[in-house]
Amino acid sequence: MKSPFAKEPRSYDGARALVTGGCSGLGQALVKLLVRDGARVLVVDVHEQAPEGSLPAGVDYRQLDVRSDEAWEETRNWVEANYGGLDVLINNAGIAAGGRIDVSDMDEWHRIIEINLLGVVRGCRTFVPMMKEAGSGHIVNTASLAGLVHAPSMASYNAVKAGVVAVSETLRAELSPFHIEVSVICPAFFRTNLAQSFHGKDMDAEQSGTAMINNAPRSADQVAAVAYAGMRAHKHIILTDPDGRIAYGAKRFARPVYDAAMISAAKRLADGKPPTPPILDKLQSLGKKRK
Repeated sequence: MKSPFAKEPRSYDGARALVTGGCSGLGQALVKLLVRDGARVLVVDVHEQAPEGSLPAGVDYRQLDVRSDEAWEETRNWVEANYGGLDVLINNAGIAAGGRIDVSDMDEWHRIIEINLLGVVRGCRTFVPMMKEAGSGHIVNTASLAGLVHAPSMASYNAVKAGVVAVSETLRAELSPFHIEVSVICPAFFRTNLAQSFHGKDMDAEQSGTAMINNAPRSADQVAAVAYAGMRAHKHIILTDPDGRIAYGAKRFARPVYDAAMISAAKRLADGKPPTPPILDKLQSLGKKRK
């Protein structure tokens, strides 16, 4: 029996959407899905021009550095003049980072905070007034499973992604009186070009992170398909893969096992070994036992 409180799946046909970091990876895959469903899409990215073949026909493009208040203001003015408003904002732009607390330097912390966290904040601050005026809208922020599950040797990345989850949860309540919905996408590792953005002093962490991205079992298109379905279904936290759901479930409902897996991963790091296998093996084993 259908719940009387259930919402009909959202349609993006005719929606006016903006996607940051939309020329590659998850952003690009979401752009393709929006266009397929009839949305009008503006992609913003750091390139002066969109790389050839990166965007579907009919997509608008503007250069934008998410760290620049001036660039955000110019983009808002462009949207007002050309779209007359915005229905969907997808704050997706981000970089990879990782490193032990005593190896990463403060420049790395400042860089990832400015891009991965404050880039989301600036996007929301820029377009929330427009959505409030319209009395509707959908904000979608790309976080990560790292925003919910905090593995060792990833303090800066965990911190900013947890921040994105916190901002999203805050805005979900804050903007509900204005009929603006908020979703936050929390994928585990998937194959993308994100590894190219590593830029730090902890080379062991970078090597491990790059391997986990390049060897991940899922593609950006696969993750986007699940994320997009969650967006259409009005979900707030969107977990895109089974291992992510298992890890987050273990943290919430089987904390001693979760803690043991994280400590085991930290020991492997200290011994110069990749941290991933014991985490996934232990948490996936737990997930199977709970079924």
